[in-house]
Amino acid sequence: MSASRLKITEIFHSLQGEADTVGIPTVFVRLTGCPLRCQYCDTAYAFQGGEWWEPEAILARVREFATPYVCVTGGEPLAQRACLPLLTLLCDAGLRVSLETSGAMPLTAVDARVKRVVDVKTPGSGEEHRNRYAQLAGLRAQDLVKFVICGREDYEWSRGKLPDLGIPAECTVLFSPSHEQLPARELAEWILEDRLAVRFQIQLHKILWGNVPGK
Repeated sequence: MSASRLKITEIFHSLQGEADTVGIPTVFVRLTGCPLRCQYCDTAYAFQGGEWWEPEAILARVREFATPYVCVTGGEPLAQRACLPLLTLLCDAGLRVSLETSGAMPLTAVDARVKRVVDVKTPGSGEEHRNRYAQLAGLRAQDLVKFVICGREDYEWSRGKLPDLGIPAECTVLFSPSHEQLPARELAEWILEDRLAVRFQIQLHKILWGNVPGK
């Protein structure tokens, strides 16, 4: 088997539901497998299964949708070593590439042209111990940091943690409610009450389609 092949759960076309390109038609490349088990995970179907793809076949499939935006996601895409050359291949093709990652994997080898959307796992996720805090200081202006908030304790933890993480001031910090655990309005009100300098985010795709794979 070629070392460059990747195990893919799905490649699909949808509206970007998160981050700073929300609402833009985007091709999603969902890699199979994840070493984390966040309690709110909505893509557990990507933990196993999938099919092996050559990178060039992935690129060809992405191009069929005729949009310059592509998001590589998972699972945890960086758990597959061949993800790094795939990201470079997509960038070399002139695509605007973003990467959704748990923050539990090293980021230094990711192509500099890729926009990195990096989670900081809260206590409510059950995976706080997997955070690689030291690498957050190396993020760039185009990158984003995301906190998924499960409740008030997570919110207070995240608010208190922010000043100590070394996140560059030019990075966008997202606070997003865990879809089935925290009403979006409550989180919005907390942010406003505290005059917190973060960007509130809800998942557009769940409002439109719910928890439907391939959307």
